[in-house]
Amino acid sequence: MDKQALELAKRIIELDLERDAMFEQLIALVGNRADELLRFLQNR
Repeated sequence: MDKQALELAKRIIELDLERDAMFEQLIALVGNRADELLRFLQNR
């Protein structure tokens, strides 16, 4: 498999894990409204 593809796949996994950790922080700050807040900001 292409080395660039493997590196890209690894980076995507790292970003996904970072996103999960950030989402947990958001939940700690705003509780069950975290999803609602994200949807609101995405749809602006």
